[in-house]
Amino acid sequence: MDLSVVIVSFNTKKLLDNCLTSLYTSIRGQLLDVEIIVVDNVSTDGTREMLAKKYPKVSTILNTENIGFGRANNQGILKSKGEYILLLNSDTIIPNHAIEKLYEFTKKHPRSFVGPKLLNMNRTAQTSCGPFFSLPVVFAALFLKGDVIGLTRFSPKKTRRVDWVSGACIMAAKKLFMDDLLFDEKIFMYMEEIDLLMRAKKKGYGTYFYAGSPIIHLGGGSSVNKRTGPVLNIYKGLIYVYNKHCSKRSVVVLKFLLRLKALVSIGLGVVTGSTYLKTTYAEALKLV
Repeated sequence: MDLSVVIVSFNTKKLLDNCLTSLYTSIRGQLLDVEIIVVDNVSTDGTREMLAKKYPKVSTILNTENIGFGRANNQGILKSKGEYILLLNSDTIIPNHAIEKLYEFTKKHPRSFVGPKLLNMNRTAQTSCGPFFSLPVVFAALFLKGDVIGLTRFSPKKTRRVDWVSGACIMAAKKLFMDDLLFDEKIFMYMEEIDLLMRAKKKGYGTYFYAGSPIIHLGGGSSVNKRTGPVLNIYKGLIYVYNKHCSKRSVVVLKFLLRLKALVSIGLGVVTGSTYLKTTYAEALKLV
């Protein structure tokens, strides 16, 4: 088996349908021997029925509870038979030949994790890679709109080595994942790829952003609360990753920055009358 594609699903029936249709179209007629594994975290929107009826060749893992993104991906990785593994979000659409190009590039870099250029639905570039979240990077992200101006995440025009790539689409040799580089199952959602790629770098593995096979990523397909949830999960993820990888002094500074961000945002919410800012960052403040 050349390649195993692992997709985690949670109440994204329509998105998953579109993803699988585009995936099969992309690999049709190619010489790759590909298996597709869908790990479903107890979807209640008809996803399982659709898979059984429309995609009988897809291998499924049907969980009895929502075990989170990282742990579900680990289930798929462990079940996979491919020499290479592609971890793919259900809210992606795969253009023709994109998988083949990504696979060929990854084979040429067998000691690296590879993420493709991601595009929004309107084909504009989606920021999907960047530097690890050092304290200056965190400060830029929280207070300088670092994502917007390209300090904390970006989308290069050319293929290059980077610290991390988006977990929406990552390919690597299975042997890399099996070198104690499965996802940390204590991270439910968000920042799990950052943690994995930090551990990979410590082991001497690289990470590449590959510009040669763009993939469309809609974003946020499985988020339960698409506004508040990401903010809270990023707070949780940063705190967890810092506690795991960084010094106690760095953790103290991180929490100070997160508190300051929450307080400033709550203040802005009061001034502007934004219920979203007040409620979201009041919850975030409780985390630090």
